[in-house]
Amino acid sequence: LTENLKAQHTDKDDKLVLLYASNTEEQHSYIVGAKNKGYKVLLLDSPIIGHLIQKLEGSKEKITFARVDGDTIENLIKKEENKVSKLSEDEKENLKPLIESVVKESGYTVQLEAMDSDALPFVLTQPEFMRRMKEMQRTGGGMMMGNMPDMFNLVVNTNHELVGEILNTKTAKKRERLILQALDLAKLSQNQLKGEALTKFIQRSVEMIK
Repeated sequence: LTENLKAQHTDKDDKLVLLYASNTEEQHSYIVGAKNKGYKVLLLDSPIIGHLIQKLEGSKEKITFARVDGDTIENLIKKEENKVSKLSEDEKENLKPLIESVVKESGYTVQLEAMDSDALPFVLTQPEFMRRMKEMQRTGGGMMMGNMPDMFNLVVNTNHELVGEILNTKTAKKRERLILQALDLAKLSQNQLKGEALTKFIQRSVEMIK
């Protein structure tokens, strides 16, 4: 298996990165994104997979596992080339606080990344290390990290047309609506949009297509 994946899955540090999913339904958009880049995604859905992965990584040099929703695909398997952002440094400095002011109550860490222009405008990712520690604590009976709230990064695609529109929108009300819509789409991909938040998203979507 590893020999078949080496050419495509080896990063710039010569480390073989094995991408995996734990739930093909909940992580579907991330799996599709990885496959569109030519990567293979393994299905590892056992509750004790965290312990197994740790053991395999410890016994094999230059092999690491990364869940497909742990970061953007560009960061999960880093290659030599860096994507160029359509936004200047000044524009990015202006954009970040605009988004943070709208999403601050969600507790997400906002990161700006240059991704493909046809990728999603906002992507929610869950850091691999923290998620693994929580899962192993839960399966091992530990409570210290198992009960901690999940941590997510909100990755903003600076090359997406909608993100440019958010930056250039003159009215605060329209800008907030665009940010909330992009955020809710990202939440949908992580199965996080429920109850009142889902109802508001549906109502806002109807208003936007009238």
